[in-house]
Amino acid sequence: MLILIAGPYRSGTNDDPVLMQQNLENLESVALPLFRKGHIPMIGEWVALPLIHLVGSNEPGDAAWEEIQYPVAHRLLEKCDAVLRIEGASKGADEDVRIAKERGLMVFYSLEEVPNAI
Repeated sequence: MLILIAGPYRSGTNDDPVLMQQNLENLESVALPLFRKGHIPMIGEWVALPLIHLVGSNEPGDAAWEEIQYPVAHRLLEKCDAVLRIEGASKGADEDVRIAKERGLMVFYSLEEVPNAI
């Protein structure tokens, strides 16, 4: 399965780049275990951040950021088979889960819930 890893990125950071990087590393911490279970992990920021840079965003939350950040995840959900929602408050991740459920995708809340594919 192609599984979107959803959780806090900007949430709770007050736009501190160090805290945002820590959140990204937290998202990434489950990518290799998902891969080892036989799936393809995906994190929206892996796609969004280079595009946000290219569009010329100056800071999180500016118009250029908003043009890219959440629409990327929503477009990825059109291709994903499931979502892994990791812990932590995040309106964006909660919206990803809502959209996934609306589309009939599987939603997992822990790595242990994700079945092995190999």
